[in-house]
Amino acid sequence: MNPLDKIQQEISPLREKLILHKMYANIKTVEDFQRFMEQHIFAVWDFMSLLKSLQRGLTSVEVPWSPVGSPTTRRFINEIVLGEESDMDDNGKVASHFELYLEAMEQIGAKTTEIKKLIAFVKEGYSVTSALTFVNIQEETKEFVRFTFSMIETEELHKIASIFTFGREDLIPDMFIEILREMKENGQEDISKLLYYLERHIEIDGGDHGPISLKMIDEMCKNDEKKWGEVLESAKSALEYRIRLWDGVQKELNVKQFSIA
Repeated sequence: MNPLDKIQQEISPLREKLILHKMYANIKTVEDFQRFMEQHIFAVWDFMSLLKSLQRGLTSVEVPWSPVGSPTTRRFINEIVLGEESDMDDNGKVASHFELYLEAMEQIGAKTTEIKKLIAFVKEGYSVTSALTFVNIQEETKEFVRFTFSMIETEELHKIASIFTFGREDLIPDMFIEILREMKENGQEDISKLLYYLERHIEIDGGDHGPISLKMIDEMCKNDEKKWGEVLESAKSALEYRIRLWDGVQKELNVKQFSIA
């Protein structure tokens, strides 16, 4: 069994636990989707930081320019950046996936105050960890973001690539998409951008970015058993933090549903 197959086999119980998380079954209304998006946007945002840290480490972003690392990995990461940072929205306008998600939040009526507050503090020079103390979101969401940036700060690219590849891609179950499609068919137009975002993300992950990310890790680790072991451990940690993120969303949904009752 090759190392990638072994990793996917090892993490399959965590992936299954994530995909079968009870949170999904409790998201049924527009209000539920609002609560979900208000937490999930932080994962969409820090995903872009994972991506840019990989681009920074695997390519040359300095002037004067000089070649860095493997041309193969440079191509892999630049292809992913193109799709994630400069994709097309549902009207053919160029936008990053983060900006697509913000537009979807605004359309559905989800609050964007907290994610904009975090970005504003970061732009002012606060560390992400410090900025999170000013943001009113679930503690599990904060833990998720802190884990992401703790991995970025290691500057160990195979670990960063691991959580990018195994902890983020292709983790939205079909059931979740079907709920949105049914809502749209029943005339719920304010979820159209969210549906587009999720369908587009799944299309890109499965068609291009998922396979490219696997090749990128293979190119990074080659025959280094230590690196392969660290890739596995990083993938497990990323999935565990993702599960806790969903636990936090579930708590938010429970509070809302209880208050209504």
